[in-house]
Amino acid sequence: MLAAVFPGARASCSWISGRLLHTALAGLLTLLTAVTLAVPAALAQTPEDEVHLSPRKPPDAAKDPMSGIDPALKTHTKPLKVDVDLVLVSVTITDPMNRLVTGLEKDNFQVFEDKQAQEIRHFSSEDAPISLGVIFDMSGSMSDKIDKAREAVVQFFKTANPQDEFFMIAFNDRPELVSDFTRSVEEIQGRLIYTVPRGLTALLDAIYLGMNKMHDAQNSKKALLIISDGGDNHSRYTDSEIKSMVKEADVEIYAIGLFEAAPPTPEEIRGPHLLREITDLTGGRTFVIDNPNELADVATKIGIELRNQYVLGYRPKNPARNGHWHKIKVKLLPPKGLPPLTVYAKSGYYAPSQ
Repeated sequence: MLAAVFPGARASCSWISGRLLHTALAGLLTLLTAVTLAVPAALAQTPEDEVHLSPRKPPDAAKDPMSGIDPALKTHTKPLKVDVDLVLVSVTITDPMNRLVTGLEKDNFQVFEDKQAQEIRHFSSEDAPISLGVIFDMSGSMSDKIDKAREAVVQFFKTANPQDEFFMIAFNDRPELVSDFTRSVEEIQGRLIYTVPRGLTALLDAIYLGMNKMHDAQNSKKALLIISDGGDNHSRYTDSEIKSMVKEADVEIYAIGLFEAAPPTPEEIRGPHLLREITDLTGGRTFVIDNPNELADVATKIGIELRNQYVLGYRPKNPARNGHWHKIKVKLLPPKGLPPLTVYAKSGYYAPSQ
C-alpha cells in the first residue's frame, strides 16, 4: 500500500516517508471521525412529504396487545404510491339485479380527475393475473360458521388462474400469516383445517398485515378478500389509520360480512359500515349476508367479478409530484336500451412526492 502512495520512496529518505505516513494516518483518522458523527444525523432526517402510519401507543407497554405479534405488524414500510405518468383504474359495472355487465367499449367510459376530464389512453377487459390475499376471521364468534367459511375460501381460490398467487391471514386477538404466497389451493385448504376459532376480533390489525404482505406480490393487480362476522374490538390500529393506508396502496378490497340482525355490541353494529368504508375507497365491495350457507356462492361471485373488470388508463392533464390526494370519478355512457347501471371504481390516488 505504501508503494502505491509513495512509489518514489527510498531508504535514504525514510524519515520523510515516516513523516508523510504519520500525516496521512492523522488525516484519515479525522475523516473517519467526521463520517461517524455525520451518519446518525443523516439517519435522523426523514422526508416531510412521506406518509407513514403511527399506531396508537398503549399507556402501559407491559399491556401492549401487540406484544409477541408477527414483526410485520410493527414495521412501517414506505407507502405504495401510483406512478403519476399512467394512472390505472379497475372498474366493475353491475345492473339493477347486481349482475356483472360485460362487453362495454372504451367509448362507454369517461374518467375525471379532480373534476377535470381525462383522455383514456389504455382500455382493457382481459383477465390479468392477480395476487390475492384472504383475511379470515377466526374469533370465537365464528365457531358455528367455520365450516362454511372454510368452504368459501376454497371456492374463492378455485376461480383463480394458473398465473395467480395467493396468501391467507387468520385473525382473532391478533393476526397471523397462515399461508405465504402460493399457487396451490390444496396448500391453503390444508392450513385451514388447523385453524381453531377463539378469542376477540383484531380486524384492522389483520388488514394492516395483509396490506403489508402485498409488498411481496408478483402481479400488478392485487386484491384482498375479508371474511368476518363482527366489528373490530381488539386492534391496535384505528380505522382512520387503515383508511389512510388503503388509500396509499393500489389494492382492491372486498368483504363478506356475516352479521346478526340485532348486533349485541356497538362494535358489531358499526361492523358493516366500517367494512363498506374501507372497500369503497378501493373500488371493491362489501356483501352482507345473514346465512352462512351463502358464503361459498358469494365468494365465487367475487372471484368471478375480479376477472371481469374493465381497466382504464390515463395520463393526468395536470401531473404533479406533490404527494397530494387526487379524486377519481368514472362515469358511464351506456348504450341505449340498457337499464340504470352501477359503477364501482377506486375513489382516488396519492401522487408521488418526487
